[in-house]
Amino acid sequence: MRKLLMPHSKPVFSGPSQQSQSAPPLANAELVQLQVRVIALENLVITLLAEASDRQLNLASELAADISPRPGFTPHRLTTHAVAQIIHLVERASLFRAIPLS
Repeated sequence: MRKLLMPHSKPVFSGPSQQSQSAPPLANAELVQLQVRVIALENLVITLLAEASDRQLNLASELAADISPRPGFTPHRLTTHAVAQIIHLVERASLFRAIPLS
């Protein structure tokens, strides 16, 4: 399996003129809406993984194991957390695989 290379951890915007062109900060209501959507997507992914084949579950686990920074760059903490989340989602889905449908 090939290694997935994650984007470097250097900031995208480096100068003050570039920062003024970035997107405006999100309002609290927008952040809450994003959280709700992420929770919904997590639960949807768990549901789909619960019905996935063993090969698909192994592939998801391999994906998490193969995520690494590009050569010459240090691991970014958000990438490390994303790997942990993938593993956690697969593990949570396995709990539902054992429950028979009523």
